[in-house]
Amino acid sequence: MSWTNRTDLRAQAQKLWDKGDLLRALIDPATWQPRRLKLVVPSSGELGDQIEAVRAWLTELRRVPQVRIEWRAFTHRVLGESALPDEVWLDTPQAACALIGKTQEAQRLAALLQQIHAQDGVLAQQIWPWLTKRPLSVLDLANDWPRLLAVLRWLQAHSRPGIYLRQVDLPGVDSKFIESQRAVLTELLDLCLPPAAIDPSATGLSGFCRRYGFKDKPLRIRLRVLDAALAVSGLGADQDITLTQADFAQRDWRVQRVFMTENEVNFLAFPNVPGSLVVFGAGYGFDALKGADWLLRCEVFYWGDIDTHGFAILDQLRSHLPHAQSLLMDHATLLAHRAQWGTEPQPVLRHLPRLTPEESAVFNALRDNRLQTQLRLEQERIGFGWLKAALQALPDLNPPETS
Repeated sequence: MSWTNRTDLRAQAQKLWDKGDLLRALIDPATWQPRRLKLVVPSSGELGDQIEAVRAWLTELRRVPQVRIEWRAFTHRVLGESALPDEVWLDTPQAACALIGKTQEAQRLAALLQQIHAQDGVLAQQIWPWLTKRPLSVLDLANDWPRLLAVLRWLQAHSRPGIYLRQVDLPGVDSKFIESQRAVLTELLDLCLPPAAIDPSATGLSGFCRRYGFKDKPLRIRLRVLDAALAVSGLGADQDITLTQADFAQRDWRVQRVFMTENEVNFLAFPNVPGSLVVFGAGYGFDALKGADWLLRCEVFYWGDIDTHGFAILDQLRSHLPHAQSLLMDHATLLAHRAQWGTEPQPVLRHLPRLTPEESAVFNALRDNRLQTQLRLEQERIGFGWLKAALQALPDLNPPETS
């Protein structure tokens, strides 16, 4: 028996709640139109064969006071003159909320909106589009609104403050709260701050501080100097150095080659190479390299895993440094290390436009599973002799310029 019952009606009203339609209608009644609900009624045969079940079903349906039922009269061979539900309607959002037991939540939303408006009517008007668009989020954040509003007002009074989040001094508000609410705050701040206070080029959670003028934790770059002639004075022979992005960009390096590798052991064991340094892992993020214009004057080599993600990282690197070359990411290296092949969990399937024809051939073979399903060769599994041979095969450098 699949005739529409109270549970089915509640499920349809619940969908309206989950989409925010009911709460939006309570905030702005003009957005509401009576909703006709899906209705399945007994067939003619079922009416004759299941009279008692039909009567029980009708009794239950009549006991759902939150809906309006329109009836259709008919004559049945067994029942005679009778009527069946023809349409079921939710006439008001209040009735829909009552049907699914959400009346208290709806009342709580109304109270929250009143409180927000009472705390700051001007600010409430500025963020009103968000409040009406995301009423369920308003409820979810019920206990956080005093602090959220405090942060909004503070930034309105301190445009692009130039301090760390930790230095925001508001009662009950700490940097962890602001960090945890960056997504919500971004949407609200974009509504209530003037355009001059927002850097639109900074996006996503990681760009929150830059977007609203806070100091951000400086990006850092770890490198090793591979030529004693380039050694930084005052450090030991190891020359394992970590610099901020600004220091890395501004140093007057007399470097002619830069190698990049994703594996820390490879980074630490990388052989000495004249005129060179090696940078440890950037993964999919190369923001730390921005501003280092001297890299454009160097030969740049990227050594990643021979898998689809390794080539995707190389492709992304070339969006910053188009002249970057790959190292040990070729067909010969892959085939020579068959015993070390492994499996790549989630391969990249998209097109990579910045690869060379040779690199594209290897990438396509990996992506299309021509050699093995989801094949990968991790860089640390490549014989160390192959690295030495590849470095020795590089052309000799030009003598460094003297100042």
